[in-house]
Amino acid sequence: MDIKVKVVNAFTDNGNGGNPAGVVVDADDLNSQDKQSIAAKVGLSETAFVSSSHSAAFKLEFFTPTRQIAHCGHATIATFNYLRQLNRIEEGLTSKETIDGNRDIIIDGEMAFMEQLSPSYKNIQDKAKVFLDSLGVSENDLAAHSKPAIVNTGNSFLIVPMKSEQAVLQVTPHFESINMLSEEYNLIGYYIFTTTTRVSNRDAGARMFAPRYGIQEESATGMAGGPLACFLYDKMHIKKDAFLIEQGHLMTPASPSLITAKLHFNNQKISKLMAGGKAKVMESLTVST
Repeated sequence: MDIKVKVVNAFTDNGNGGNPAGVVVDADDLNSQDKQSIAAKVGLSETAFVSSSHSAAFKLEFFTPTRQIAHCGHATIATFNYLRQLNRIEEGLTSKETIDGNRDIIIDGEMAFMEQLSPSYKNIQDKAKVFLDSLGVSENDLAAHSKPAIVNTGNSFLIVPMKSEQAVLQVTPHFESINMLSEEYNLIGYYIFTTTTRVSNRDAGARMFAPRYGIQEESATGMAGGPLACFLYDKMHIKKDAFLIEQGHLMTPASPSLITAKLHFNNQKISKLMAGGKAKVMESLTVST
């Protein structure tokens, strides 16, 4: 059976760059083995499969080339932008069902936003040197008055504040060590950042390493943008309700991306957030199961 796959770049920045995801709509007749096989043949970091749901607007399942995962930020944004382009959804509130529960999605003009949960933080200061060694950096490379922390808004990321763009550029990730620590602490990956940005009036420039999921470096990570926005608000005391996060600018080759994270509050504490951006259909593939 031939399956149509759209390659959609999520979190594009002024129509350029972004992070490609595979999107397969009308996937109700595909079983898990079919989906895993298709994702492996597509070969992108994630492929999203859209089917009908009894509890949300759509059911989304995400597969890397080697395994199924609970959530994927850029594939979610790619999918809902594409569904909007197909006129299958209207502007406003919609939702996705995942293997880890349902999440709200908001369509706002050309942008799609996905819900993430209120943040939880894990102090790792007793292991800080081990984490920093895995990046080939020292405490002198960190931003002043800031320490790395594990932040979870549905998935856990190590958030590492660096003192400058040059410090971010000069990291030398040791992927075997990052993989081992990610397994031990159940991390998706490391999200390192600086408040220096390539475009003015943005809040952070980031890089993401996730060897545990077969990703050495990714150009846009929506599930990490949310934790970073919470870290900026709670730990670095940048009191804003929306943050613009650049990613992919510092990759080789570069793939500039832009993630928008909007915080929601209850009693002055972050109660949830919506992370999103724009997306662009790049090409169509046909894959045989």
